Amino acid sequence: MPLFDYFRASGADAVRRVMDAGGGRSPVGNVFDGIDAKGVDPGVVLGMMIAAIQQVPWNSDLVTDRLAWPAGREQDPDYEGPWVSELSTSVRDVLARAGDVPRVAREWAQIEELGGNVDVADAEAFIESMIGLARRAREAEELMFCWMSL
Repeated sequence: MPLFDYFRASGADAVRRVMDAGGGRSPVGNVFDGIDAKGVDPGVVLGMMIAAIQQVPWNSDLVTDRLAWPAGREQDPDYEGPWVSELSTSVRDVLARAGDVPRVAREWAQIEELGGNVDVADAEAFIESMIGLARRAREAEELMFCWMSL
């Protein structure tokens, strides 16, 4: 299962410096404020959380991101990771403004991509963590990033 960590940082340059110095290891916990998200990929699973928050159907445009690290690997089919993507500020801001977390958790916990049987309390705790991270990022005028590894 691919691994995903979400974190906040001042910008892609700071992320690249840390990632180059750390050999690609996740910067969460030892350098940047963030959370271990295990199988919560940005495009689909996080996208479904964003859809639940906004009360809209999921679509692939809800979470947009761009490669932040490693530079120049966007079109390299042989590169197998890890990667860091910069999430759009709209994702950060939707999370930071999220309300009615119990409703979002009930809906999100049932998605097929999570197996359809995640404990609602666990989903709520994770969503609260993502909201907290997004709020701290917004307050500090920082961006959100996703580290991922196969």
